[in-house]
Amino acid sequence: MLTEVADAVRLQEGPPGVRSVLRALRRLAPASTKDLSRATGLPVPIVAALGNELRRRGIVTTQRPSRLTEAGQELVARLGMDLVLDATCRACDGRELVVPDVLDEAVRRLRALMESGPAADMAIDQSHCTAETKVRRVLALLTAGALPGGSLLLIGDDDLISLAVAVVGDVLGGPIVEQVTVVDISEEILDHIRKTAAGLGTRVETVRHDLRLPLPAALHGRHDVAMTDPPYTPEGARLFLSRAVEGLRPGPAHSVFFSFGGKSPDEMLEVQREIMALGLVTNGYIRNFNEYEGSGILGGVGFFQHLLTTTSTAPSHLGEFSGPLYTGDKRTRQREYTCAACDARIRVGPGARWTSVAALRADGCPNCGKGPFRPGRLVPAEEPAPPAAPQDAASVPTSLAAPEPAPAPAPVAATPAPAPAAAPAPVSPSGRVHGWRPPSDDDRAALVDRAQPYATRQADERDLPAIGRFEAEIARVSFGEDAIDDPERWAARLGRAMEKSKEGMIVAQGPGEEPVGWCWVSINQNAMTGDRYANFRSLAVSPVDNRSDVAELLLTAGLEFCLANGITEVVGRVHVGNVPMRTVYRKFGFDPTSLAMKLFLPEQDGVR
Repeated sequence: MLTEVADAVRLQEGPPGVRSVLRALRRLAPASTKDLSRATGLPVPIVAALGNELRRRGIVTTQRPSRLTEAGQELVARLGMDLVLDATCRACDGRELVVPDVLDEAVRRLRALMESGPAADMAIDQSHCTAETKVRRVLALLTAGALPGGSLLLIGDDDLISLAVAVVGDVLGGPIVEQVTVVDISEEILDHIRKTAAGLGTRVETVRHDLRLPLPAALHGRHDVAMTDPPYTPEGARLFLSRAVEGLRPGPAHSVFFSFGGKSPDEMLEVQREIMALGLVTNGYIRNFNEYEGSGILGGVGFFQHLLTTTSTAPSHLGEFSGPLYTGDKRTRQREYTCAACDARIRVGPGARWTSVAALRADGCPNCGKGPFRPGRLVPAEEPAPPAAPQDAASVPTSLAAPEPAPAPAPVAATPAPAPAAAPAPVSPSGRVHGWRPPSDDDRAALVDRAQPYATRQADERDLPAIGRFEAEIARVSFGEDAIDDPERWAARLGRAMEKSKEGMIVAQGPGEEPVGWCWVSINQNAMTGDRYANFRSLAVSPVDNRSDVAELLLTAGLEFCLANGITEVVGRVHVGNVPMRTVYRKFGFDPTSLAMKLFLPEQDGVR
């Protein structure tokens, strides 16, 4: 069973890796995926995938946080792992260093500096360590004898360790280093360091430099100690450590402090080979020393390694570096994520709509607008992409169904009033037919008159309860029993969307009434071509007497929003059974361009 689970997720650690998860679950239960990741050193996506496989076999409970089932407990006992004995130091939690009370002020000040500082750039593997971690790193320098005194070289400093050294010195009553030199590519980070360090009494030199290029000659061989938290790839480790060695004074026993994230044994072997190739020797190693904000894939932790130079130490990369450096540069496959709220499966990675799970979290689930997301399997390179789901993120189904549970509300009339197209459909030079043009003044006045007493305006937060009911009914019309039809969930999702932008969100409302209609148009960009296009995500109207006129008023407002933003292509999706909406689309000149096909297979032994 251990082998089957390891093979199912292509676990490099094999059965011992599965054992480590079971052992940690036995000791920590109930345990979150992040807790298990921290305990085992396995990345969060791998732990999540292992958990799913163990659930399928009845070893782990379906409820979260996870526990072993009775069968799981029996298995652990058979494997001899039922002994629970935790010898981890309760004071330092295994990190070997504890922040003393005298430096609590430093932690508070560094938290404030983080809040006012630049945001992390996930594209270049940035993930800021916590304020406590910053102080612990300074304590590690002091404990190792690298400080006080001397000069410190920081190869990259998005973690603001230069400011941590300066703040700790300020709290203790004087500088603890002669000079700090920061080398970083981000002018925003360097500017924040310069402005903040100016009043802290520590000499901080900042050098803007792309570390793909050799270290500037003026920095060669002039520093006593170096520290780096490089991109979490073997190539990143090699390059940043090599640049650190370039900047150190010649000779043995100079310290390099190296932070990195947990990787598979084969990847870590590559990293250790790079360390050996540089002529560096390990003097200390602490697992889970570094805690990071937002580094979910690593469980929010990384190790801290103290390296020493030897008589054999020399840079391993003196020239320019042009290969893949960051995690994103090396990622070639997609991973499947499952929404914890609705079980929708979404692919993330190269060629997918979301290239990172951070981007997916920011947008919310395409099906229900929520999250969080559980990492699953890596998608085989040869597996084709699934057809777009009818309830996909960019295609919330469109309907003209009533938002209230009224008895059999009448659909939009089979013959709605003509759409306000004042001129024949023009043809572009490429032969593409333009199916709609803005109405003339007379046509607009006539449409506004027919839609009375309702008028359109931009939606805002006060409309969320009504919008939630509209979206719930849209889902019911389009998906029947499979619909996600909780108005509060839809209202919450649209509330998050409004926080980002209300543009393209339009309601129709009469004097002193709740909205009777809702339209949502978003502007998107094709990830492959870069072309911008508009997406008609939602259109719904209550069963008022002039319902079709209100629908046309909303749709017209949406299309004019597109034109005002320079959009020339508009996409609208509709369930095949939603005839009223298909009719309205046709009246406005929309042409069908694709058809989603769905097949349901019978259940086999209770498994779908």
